[in-house]
Amino acid sequence: MIKSSALYIVIVIALVIALLCSSLIVAAYFYRAQYQRKFRYDLLKNNVNSGVNILLAGSDHAYSTKKMSLFGGEQDSVLLKNICWGMYDVGVARSFIHADTLTEIFSIASKVDSVKWAALYLIDEDRPLSVSGKTEIKGNAFLPKAGVKEAYVDNMAYTGNKKLVQGIKKNSEKALPVLDETRIGNIKSLFNWKAGRDSTLNDDSLNKSFMADIKVISLGKKTLLIRQKLEGYILIRSDTIVTIANTAQLNNLVICARFINVQSGFKGTCQLFATDSIHIEKNCQFEYPSAIGVLQFESTTLKAAPKIIIDAGTIINGAVFSYQKSQSEVKPLISLGDHTTIIGQIYSQGILSYKKQIVVNGSVFTNRFIYQSSNTMYENYLINILINSDRLSRYYLTSDLLPAASAKRKVLQWLK
Repeated sequence: MIKSSALYIVIVIALVIALLCSSLIVAAYFYRAQYQRKFRYDLLKNNVNSGVNILLAGSDHAYSTKKMSLFGGEQDSVLLKNICWGMYDVGVARSFIHADTLTEIFSIASKVDSVKWAALYLIDEDRPLSVSGKTEIKGNAFLPKAGVKEAYVDNMAYTGNKKLVQGIKKNSEKALPVLDETRIGNIKSLFNWKAGRDSTLNDDSLNKSFMADIKVISLGKKTLLIRQKLEGYILIRSDTIVTIANTAQLNNLVICARFINVQSGFKGTCQLFATDSIHIEKNCQFEYPSAIGVLQFESTTLKAAPKIIIDAGTIINGAVFSYQKSQSEVKPLISLGDHTTIIGQIYSQGILSYKKQIVVNGSVFTNRFIYQSSNTMYENYLINILINSDRLSRYYLTSDLLPAASAKRKVLQWLK
């Protein structure tokens, strides 16, 4: 005869078995859900990476948004967006499967073409380049046929490397290699932006994702003092003066105006374009990839040249350039103050004026140099200036606006 306590033991054992079976079922369900989630994430990741590669490989910058299927199925669809953003492009790649999405936002730039790249390009005006003091030219150089020679200036002889140019010397042409007109047109369109404009900028900080619509602050004839934190897909336009305070925190936005003034001590990353002049006061620091450019889109009878004035102690990581559509007796001017450092590229479609102790870790393309001492102005003299392309990072990427850009495009910066 079975004791009654045995029934309780059976019930307990059955309960334990039921719990174990339930746990296994739950664990299996959870594992399957996690596996499906991981599988879907990997699929989305692969698809969005394919979208990134399509944007990098493409040469068509005309479209703003397009949807495409990678392999002919709905599960492999991506949304691609290409934004012309100043000197660079911004790509947006979004992969999606039903409600699940994965997005990558990034700026795009070009690799440097080693054939076109040079530490120095000075056009041929049938006169030599003269060097004096502790001048250093390290890297390939395109020079006038008259060559380069030592000079004695202000009681100072040339004390640099006896090779004068530490690289391959080639003959330059009568004019600089031209800037890319398509990119110039893209920048011009920012000055003439019509849609979605706003005439106010609040005192609060503003962060605009490149996934959203552009934020355009169009001020007309009103001046603006920027002192807040601004980041992302923001375009500021003005027909007069924009001043950037040293308290402003700027990241990746574009400013287009007639005049732009940057107060002493500013630090940030931005693209500044002006049709008349840009003045950068002392001890400013522009992080990579910044851009400073003056552009004269139309021929003019004005006697005042468009100019960029960079005061002493400023560091710019990126590109500084001037553009003039048609030849004029009044040439654009880029002026570098004492102890200025440029890490990147200078392209001067006119005159590059400089003072003492200038350092360029990268490249200089110019029509003419001017050095102004206390008593005399010297044309096409390099005096105590260091131009060294070897000091520029091998990971440096340039804009397709500039002559040394190759067709190979890469991710410049991951954005949000």
